[in-house]
Amino acid sequence: MSGTSLDGLDLAYVEFWQRDQNWFYEIGPCKTIPYTSQLIHQLKETVNLSGKDLAKLHLEFGKWMGEIATEFLSSHKLQPHLIASHGHTIFHQPELGFTFQLGHGAGIRAITGIQTISDFRSLDVLLGGQGAPLVPVGDRLLFYNYQACLNLGGISNISFEHQDQLIAFDISPCNIVLNHVIQQIGLSIDEDGKLARSGQLLSELLSELNELPYYHQPPPKSLGREWVEKHFLPVVMQYHASIPDLLHTLCIHIATQITQIIHQFNLNHTLITGGGAHHSFLLDTISTMSKHKIEKGASVLIDYKEALIFAFLGLLKTQGIDNTLASVTGAKINSSGGMIC
Repeated sequence: MSGTSLDGLDLAYVEFWQRDQNWFYEIGPCKTIPYTSQLIHQLKETVNLSGKDLAKLHLEFGKWMGEIATEFLSSHKLQPHLIASHGHTIFHQPELGFTFQLGHGAGIRAITGIQTISDFRSLDVLLGGQGAPLVPVGDRLLFYNYQACLNLGGISNISFEHQDQLIAFDISPCNIVLNHVIQQIGLSIDEDGKLARSGQLLSELLSELNELPYYHQPPPKSLGREWVEKHFLPVVMQYHASIPDLLHTLCIHIATQITQIIHQFNLNHTLITGGGAHHSFLLDTISTMSKHKIEKGASVLIDYKEALIFAFLGLLKTQGIDNTLASVTGAKINSSGGMIC
Protein backbone atom coordinates (compact mmCIF):
# COMPACT_ATOMS: atom_id res chain seq x y z
CA MET A 1 0.00 0.00 0.00
CA SER A 2 1.30 3.42 -1.02
CA GLY A 3 -1.09 6.25 -0.24
CA THR A 4 -1.04 10.02 -0.59
CA SER A 5 0.96 10.75 2.57
CA LEU A 6 4.36 10.06 0.97
CA ASP A 7 5.54 8.29 4.12
CA GLY A 8 6.47 4.92 2.68
CA LEU A 9 5.45 1.54 1.30
CA ASP A 10 3.42 -0.71 3.61
CA LEU A 11 3.75 -4.49 3.25
CA ALA A 12 1.48 -6.93 5.06
CA TYR A 13 1.23 -10.70 4.77
CA VAL A 14 -2.38 -11.75 5.29
CA GLU A 15 -4.24 -15.06 5.28
CA PHE A 16 -7.99 -15.14 4.57
CA TRP A 17 -10.59 -17.84 5.00
CA GLN A 18 -14.35 -18.15 4.83
CA ARG A 19 -16.71 -19.94 7.20
CA ASP A 20 -20.53 -19.88 7.19
CA GLN A 21 -20.41 -17.14 4.52
CA ASN A 22 -18.34 -14.90 6.81
CA TRP A 23 -14.80 -13.81 5.96
CA PHE A 24 -11.97 -13.96 8.49
CA TYR A 25 -8.35 -12.83 8.36
CA GLU A 26 -5.07 -13.09 10.19
CA ILE A 27 -2.28 -10.56 9.73
CA GLY A 28 1.23 -12.00 9.73
CA PRO A 29 4.53 -10.17 9.30
CA CYS A 30 4.25 -6.47 8.38
CA LYS A 31 6.78 -3.80 7.53
CA THR A 32 6.86 -0.19 6.34
CA ILE A 33 9.70 0.85 4.04
CA PRO A 34 10.17 4.63 4.44
CA TYR A 35 10.70 6.55 1.23
CA THR A 36 14.09 8.17 0.79
CA SER A 37 14.14 11.96 0.42
CA GLN A 38 15.09 11.41 -3.23
CA LEU A 39 12.07 9.18 -3.86
CA ILE A 40 9.75 11.61 -2.06
CA HIS A 41 10.99 14.42 -4.30
CA GLN A 42 10.59 12.20 -7.36
CA LEU A 43 7.00 11.27 -6.45
CA LYS A 44 6.10 14.90 -5.75
CA GLU A 45 7.44 15.97 -9.14
CA THR A 46 5.79 13.14 -11.06
CA VAL A 47 2.84 15.35 -12.07
CA ASN A 48 5.25 17.47 -14.12
CA LEU A 49 6.85 14.61 -16.09
CA SER A 50 6.49 14.13 -19.82
CA GLY A 51 4.41 11.19 -21.00
CA LYS A 52 7.57 9.30 -21.92
CA ASP A 53 9.22 9.82 -18.53
CA LEU A 54 6.00 9.01 -16.67
CA ALA A 55 5.63 5.71 -18.55
CA LYS A 56 9.26 4.86 -17.72
CA LEU A 57 8.84 5.68 -14.02
CA HIS A 58 5.56 3.71 -13.88
CA LEU A 59 7.49 0.55 -14.78
CA GLU A 60 10.55 1.38 -12.66
CA PHE A 61 8.46 2.06 -9.56
CA GLY A 62 6.66 -1.24 -10.13
CA LYS A 63 10.00 -3.06 -10.34
CA TRP A 64 11.19 -1.29 -7.17
CA MET A 65 8.06 -2.46 -5.31
CA GLY A 66 8.72 -5.96 -6.64
CA GLU A 67 12.27 -5.87 -5.28
CA ILE A 68 11.04 -4.66 -1.87
CA ALA A 69 8.38 -7.40 -1.84
CA THR A 70 10.96 -10.06 -2.75
CA GLU A 71 13.25 -9.02 0.12
CA PHE A 72 10.30 -8.98 2.54
CA LEU A 73 9.07 -12.43 1.48
CA SER A 74 12.56 -13.90 1.56
CA SER A 75 13.33 -12.55 5.04
CA HIS A 76 10.15 -14.15 6.43
CA LYS A 77 10.28 -17.30 4.24
CA LEU A 78 6.81 -16.59 2.82
CA GLN A 79 5.23 -17.89 -0.38
CA PRO A 80 1.95 -16.02 -1.03
CA HIS A 81 -0.59 -16.97 -3.67
CA LEU A 82 -0.87 -13.39 -4.90
CA ILE A 83 0.24 -9.79 -4.41
CA ALA A 84 -2.23 -6.90 -4.44
CA SER A 85 -0.81 -3.42 -4.95
CA HIS A 86 -2.64 -0.11 -4.75
CA GLY A 87 0.17 1.92 -6.29
CA HIS A 88 0.96 5.58 -5.62
CA THR A 89 -1.81 7.95 -6.70
CA ILE A 90 -0.47 10.62 -9.04
CA PHE A 91 -3.65 11.75 -10.79
CA HIS A 92 -7.18 11.25 -9.50
CA GLN A 93 -9.70 13.20 -11.58
CA PRO A 94 -12.83 11.06 -11.95
CA GLU A 95 -14.80 14.10 -13.14
CA LEU A 96 -12.53 14.04 -16.19
CA GLY A 97 -12.79 10.26 -16.49
CA PHE A 98 -9.34 9.13 -15.35
CA THR A 99 -7.23 8.10 -12.39
CA PHE A 100 -3.63 6.93 -12.28
CA GLN A 101 -1.70 4.98 -9.66
CA LEU A 102 2.04 4.78 -10.28
CA GLY A 103 3.70 1.36 -10.03
CA HIS A 104 2.91 -1.06 -12.85
CA GLY A 105 1.69 -4.49 -11.69
CA ALA A 106 3.75 -6.07 -14.46
CA GLY A 107 6.89 -4.72 -12.80
CA ILE A 108 5.96 -6.42 -9.54
CA ARG A 109 5.05 -9.66 -11.34
CA ALA A 110 8.27 -9.65 -13.38
CA ILE A 111 10.48 -9.36 -10.30
CA THR A 112 8.58 -11.60 -7.87
CA GLY A 113 7.15 -14.21 -10.24
CA ILE A 114 3.90 -13.98 -8.23
CA GLN A 115 0.46 -13.23 -9.67
CA THR A 116 -0.15 -9.51 -9.08
CA ILE A 117 -3.34 -7.45 -9.04
CA SER A 118 -3.07 -3.67 -9.46
CA ASP A 119 -4.92 -0.67 -10.96
CA PHE A 120 -8.00 -1.13 -8.76
CA ARG A 121 -9.69 2.19 -9.54
CA SER A 122 -9.79 2.61 -13.33
CA LEU A 123 -12.71 0.31 -14.12
CA ASP A 124 -15.00 2.07 -11.66
CA VAL A 125 -14.06 5.50 -13.07
CA LEU A 126 -14.81 4.25 -16.58
CA LEU A 127 -18.19 3.07 -15.30
CA GLY A 128 -18.95 6.61 -14.17
CA GLY A 129 -17.83 6.23 -10.55
CA GLN A 130 -15.43 8.14 -8.34
CA GLY A 131 -13.01 5.21 -8.24
CA ALA A 132 -13.03 5.77 -4.49
CA PRO A 133 -13.29 4.87 -1.75
CA LEU A 134 -12.55 1.18 -2.28
CA VAL A 135 -11.92 0.14 1.33
CA PRO A 136 -15.67 -0.07 2.28
CA VAL A 137 -16.08 -3.56 0.79
CA GLY A 138 -13.43 -4.77 3.23
CA ASP A 139 -15.02 -2.77 6.04
CA ARG A 140 -18.37 -4.46 5.43
CA LEU A 141 -17.03 -8.01 5.10
CA LEU A 142 -14.16 -7.97 7.62
CA PHE A 143 -15.19 -5.39 10.26
CA TYR A 144 -18.93 -5.98 10.55
CA ASN A 145 -18.77 -5.64 14.38
CA TYR A 146 -18.48 -1.86 14.03
CA GLN A 147 -21.15 0.57 12.87
CA ALA A 148 -18.58 2.67 11.01
CA CYS A 149 -14.91 2.52 9.97
CA LEU A 150 -12.97 5.79 9.87
CA ASN A 151 -9.55 5.96 8.20
CA LEU A 152 -7.22 8.84 9.05
CA GLY A 153 -4.80 8.61 6.13
CA GLY A 154 -3.60 11.28 3.74
CA ILE A 155 -7.34 11.87 3.33
CA SER A 156 -9.87 11.01 6.04
CA ASN A 157 -12.65 8.71 4.82
CA ILE A 158 -15.49 6.76 6.37
CA SER A 159 -17.79 3.84 5.55
CA PHE A 160 -21.01 2.70 7.22
CA GLU A 161 -24.39 1.12 6.58
CA HIS A 162 -27.29 3.55 6.16
CA GLN A 163 -30.85 2.49 5.32
CA ASP A 164 -29.62 -0.98 4.27
CA GLN A 165 -27.05 0.50 1.91
CA LEU A 166 -23.28 0.85 2.26
CA ILE A 167 -22.28 4.51 2.25
CA ALA A 168 -18.68 5.69 2.05
CA PHE A 169 -16.85 8.84 1.03
CA ASP A 170 -13.83 11.05 1.67
CA ILE A 171 -14.51 13.49 4.49
CA SER A 172 -11.56 15.89 4.45
CA PRO A 173 -7.81 16.21 3.92
CA CYS A 174 -5.91 14.81 6.90
CA ASN A 175 -2.24 13.76 7.10
CA ILE A 176 -1.51 15.20 3.66
CA VAL A 177 -2.03 18.75 4.97
CA LEU A 178 -0.70 18.20 8.49
CA ASN A 179 2.53 16.82 7.01
CA HIS A 180 2.74 19.66 4.47
CA VAL A 181 2.59 22.28 7.22
CA ILE A 182 5.07 20.59 9.56
CA GLN A 183 7.51 20.18 6.67
CA GLN A 184 7.76 23.99 6.47
CA ILE A 185 10.07 23.81 9.50
CA GLY A 186 12.05 20.80 8.33
CA LEU A 187 10.21 18.07 10.24
CA SER A 188 8.51 15.11 8.56
CA ILE A 189 5.68 14.67 11.10
CA ASP A 190 4.28 16.31 14.23
CA GLU A 191 5.08 13.37 16.50
CA ASP A 192 2.13 12.54 18.77
CA GLY A 193 0.57 15.89 17.80
CA LYS A 194 2.66 17.80 20.37
CA LEU A 195 3.06 20.95 18.29
CA ALA A 196 -0.62 20.96 17.30
CA ARG A 197 -1.64 20.63 20.94
CA SER A 198 0.51 23.62 21.91
CA GLY A 199 -1.05 25.91 19.29
CA GLN A 200 -3.97 28.34 19.41
CA LEU A 201 -7.12 28.32 17.30
CA LEU A 202 -7.21 30.62 14.25
CA SER A 203 -10.97 31.25 14.12
CA GLU A 204 -11.00 32.96 10.72
CA LEU A 205 -9.04 30.16 9.08
CA LEU A 206 -11.31 27.54 10.66
CA SER A 207 -14.42 29.32 9.33
CA GLU A 208 -12.92 29.68 5.86
CA LEU A 209 -11.98 26.00 5.67
CA ASN A 210 -15.38 24.84 6.95
CA GLU A 211 -17.07 26.82 4.17
CA LEU A 212 -15.24 25.09 1.31
CA PRO A 213 -17.88 23.88 -1.22
CA TYR A 214 -16.75 20.22 -1.06
CA TYR A 215 -18.13 19.83 2.47
CA HIS A 216 -21.61 20.79 1.31
CA GLN A 217 -21.71 18.26 -1.54
CA PRO A 218 -23.63 15.02 -0.93
CA PRO A 219 -21.84 11.67 -1.33
CA PRO A 220 -20.61 9.86 -3.34
CA LYS A 221 -17.59 12.12 -3.45
CA SER A 222 -13.81 11.79 -3.22
CA LEU A 223 -10.74 13.95 -2.80
CA GLY A 224 -7.32 13.84 -4.45
CA ARG A 225 -4.00 15.63 -4.15
CA GLU A 226 -4.98 18.01 -6.97
CA TRP A 227 -8.00 19.31 -5.03
CA VAL A 228 -5.94 19.73 -1.87
CA GLU A 229 -3.23 21.70 -3.69
CA LYS A 230 -5.69 23.85 -5.64
CA HIS A 231 -8.44 24.56 -3.11
CA PHE A 232 -7.25 23.73 0.42
CA LEU A 233 -3.58 24.55 0.88
CA PRO A 234 -3.82 28.06 -0.65
CA VAL A 235 -6.39 28.95 2.03
CA VAL A 236 -4.13 27.61 4.80
CA MET A 237 -0.87 29.09 3.60
CA GLN A 238 -2.24 32.61 3.13
CA TYR A 239 -2.31 32.84 6.92
CA HIS A 240 1.19 33.81 8.05
CA ALA A 241 0.69 32.25 11.45
CA SER A 242 2.93 30.07 13.58
CA ILE A 243 3.21 26.40 12.65
CA PRO A 244 1.67 25.24 15.96
CA ASP A 245 -1.34 27.53 15.41
CA LEU A 246 -1.83 26.26 11.85
CA LEU A 247 -1.57 22.62 12.98
CA HIS A 248 -3.94 23.20 15.91
CA THR A 249 -6.54 24.81 13.65
CA LEU A 250 -6.24 22.09 11.01
CA CYS A 251 -6.86 19.41 13.66
CA ILE A 252 -9.95 21.26 14.89
CA HIS A 253 -11.16 21.52 11.28
CA ILE A 254 -10.59 17.82 10.53
CA ALA A 255 -12.28 16.78 13.78
CA THR A 256 -15.21 19.13 13.09
CA GLN A 257 -15.86 17.62 9.66
CA ILE A 258 -15.56 14.06 10.99
CA THR A 259 -17.83 14.52 14.00
CA GLN A 260 -20.46 16.27 11.89
CA ILE A 261 -20.75 13.07 9.85
CA ILE A 262 -20.78 10.86 12.97
CA HIS A 263 -23.62 12.92 14.44
CA GLN A 264 -25.52 13.35 11.16
CA PHE A 265 -25.78 9.59 10.67
CA ASN A 266 -25.91 8.71 14.39
CA LEU A 267 -22.90 6.38 14.22
CA ASN A 268 -22.71 4.86 17.70
CA HIS A 269 -19.52 2.78 17.41
CA THR A 270 -16.69 3.87 15.10
CA LEU A 271 -13.36 2.11 14.54
CA ILE A 272 -10.48 4.52 13.81
CA THR A 273 -7.36 3.41 11.95
CA GLY A 274 -4.74 4.98 9.68
CA GLY A 275 -1.60 6.96 10.46
CA GLY A 276 -3.63 9.82 11.93
CA ALA A 277 -4.68 7.52 14.78
CA HIS A 278 -1.14 8.03 16.18
CA HIS A 279 -1.84 11.79 16.39
CA SER A 280 -3.07 11.97 19.98
CA PHE A 281 -4.26 15.60 19.79
CA LEU A 282 -6.37 14.90 16.69
CA LEU A 283 -7.79 11.76 18.29
CA ASP A 284 -8.51 13.54 21.58
CA THR A 285 -10.25 16.33 19.68
CA ILE A 286 -12.47 13.89 17.77
CA SER A 287 -13.34 12.04 20.98
CA THR A 288 -14.14 15.28 22.82
CA MET A 289 -16.37 16.56 20.02
CA SER A 290 -18.17 13.26 19.45
CA LYS A 291 -21.17 12.17 21.49
CA HIS A 292 -20.66 8.57 20.39
CA LYS A 293 -18.18 5.76 21.03
CA ILE A 294 -14.85 6.12 19.22
CA GLU A 295 -12.51 3.11 19.31
CA LYS A 296 -8.87 3.30 18.30
CA GLY A 297 -7.83 0.15 16.44
CA ALA A 298 -5.04 -2.16 17.51
CA SER A 299 -1.57 -1.00 16.48
CA VAL A 300 -1.27 -3.42 13.56
CA LEU A 301 -4.66 -2.29 12.22
CA ILE A 302 -3.78 1.39 12.58
CA ASP A 303 -0.73 0.96 10.40
CA TYR A 304 -1.73 -1.84 8.03
CA LYS A 305 -5.51 -1.88 7.64
CA GLU A 306 -5.36 -0.43 4.13
CA ALA A 307 -2.74 -2.96 3.06
CA LEU A 308 -4.90 -5.69 4.60
CA ILE A 309 -7.98 -4.56 2.68
CA PHE A 310 -6.22 -4.19 -0.66
CA ALA A 311 -4.95 -7.74 -0.20
CA PHE A 312 -8.60 -8.69 0.32
CA LEU A 313 -9.72 -6.73 -2.77
CA GLY A 314 -7.10 -8.58 -4.80
CA LEU A 315 -8.40 -11.90 -3.48
CA LEU A 316 -12.00 -10.96 -4.37
CA LYS A 317 -10.85 -10.01 -7.88
CA THR A 318 -9.27 -13.43 -8.44
CA GLN A 319 -12.50 -15.07 -7.19
CA GLY A 320 -14.63 -13.03 -9.60
CA ILE A 321 -16.44 -11.34 -6.68
CA ASP A 322 -17.44 -7.65 -6.84
CA ASN A 323 -14.96 -5.56 -4.87
CA THR A 324 -16.26 -2.10 -5.83
CA LEU A 325 -19.78 -0.97 -4.97
CA ALA A 326 -21.83 1.48 -7.03
CA SER A 327 -23.63 2.71 -3.89
CA VAL A 328 -20.26 3.96 -2.64
CA THR A 329 -18.60 5.28 -5.81
CA GLY A 330 -21.61 6.42 -7.84
CA ALA A 331 -20.80 4.11 -10.78
CA LYS A 332 -23.50 2.59 -13.01
CA ILE A 333 -22.97 -0.90 -11.62
CA ASN A 334 -20.95 -2.87 -9.09
CA SER A 335 -17.69 -4.26 -10.47
CA SER A 336 -14.64 -6.35 -9.71
CA GLY A 337 -11.81 -3.88 -10.25
CA GLY A 338 -8.13 -4.56 -10.77
CA MET A 339 -5.82 -5.84 -13.50
CA ILE A 340 -4.39 -9.33 -13.03
CA CYS A 341 -0.87 -9.94 -14.27
